[in-house]
Amino acid sequence: MKKFSQYILIAFTGLLILMSCQKDDHELGALVTPTNVTLSYEIVGADAENPNGDGSGQVNFSATATNAITFTFDFGDGKDVQVAADGNTSHAFSKTGTHGYNVTVSAVGTGGIKSTKSTHVEVLSTFEDEEAVELLSGGSSKSWFWAADQGGHAGLGPNEEDFGNADYAWAAWWQIGPFDDEKECMYDAEFVFTKTDNGLTFEQITGPAWIPGTYAGTIGVEGDLCYGPEVATDLYGVKNVSFAISTSKAATEGEGYRGTSMSFSDGGFMCWWVGASEYDIIEVSETTLKVRIKEDDTYAWYHTFTNVKPEQK
Repeated sequence: MKKFSQYILIAFTGLLILMSCQKDDHELGALVTPTNVTLSYEIVGADAENPNGDGSGQVNFSATATNAITFTFDFGDGKDVQVAADGNTSHAFSKTGTHGYNVTVSAVGTGGIKSTKSTHVEVLSTFEDEEAVELLSGGSSKSWFWAADQGGHAGLGPNEEDFGNADYAWAAWWQIGPFDDEKECMYDAEFVFTKTDNGLTFEQITGPAWIPGTYAGTIGVEGDLCYGPEVATDLYGVKNVSFAISTSKAATEGEGYRGTSMSFSDGGFMCWWVGASEYDIIEVSETTLKVRIKEDDTYAWYHTFTNVKPEQK
């Protein structure tokens, strides 16, 4: 009788497991691969006399697919991958001159299943910001540091939401105080911009990177801490800097922006890691650099740097 009861218990447990698995499978739904992927583009300013565009480097892309829930774009120029739920996005290619790029769109279906489509685009970019190059590099090589003695040297605001005061263009949600104790670890960072015969380079030569909690969860680490290259893998090393016309809402509709964006090659960033490498330059002078970087469709971070390392009194 005892063995019979054990058999009944084992059978009942197995039934529960089977029912649970069936429930999970039902909740997950069918995994459907996107099909019929298309990718088209329009080079801004292109015509018979200017087939590669008007020199802005701006290209509008449009993708479609059956059973796709979102799209990701890799523009083939080393810049950040862009996500576009409706398949429509714009991108500014910033390498000076006419250059070819292999652009790939991934149509993403349920369960993350992807189908891809690629195209080749030839684009002209004539945009340069020589004044910014001179100010950032001092004409040769120049160091920058967190403006840690200033309130608001780091801040957070909405990416595009406007609650009545152009909130998308400034740190409307949060601003740090001077010499924040929690973020003391990042104040050792030193950044060097160097002017070369081939353009401008950037390198963080000292200090770890701060990874805010809103982003850390996506890479599986504890947030609001400093990390070195073991986590922030693109922290060190020389990065090439390219410039383009800034197309963010903050730059085009906000006030006080320079209108220039700068991008770092190979995933480079300025000590605050949110998985992005393109910065709006809000202001740059001989002593001050203010920038804005978009984390995703919701958040934008604001940073202020200075050319003289502040000392806490």
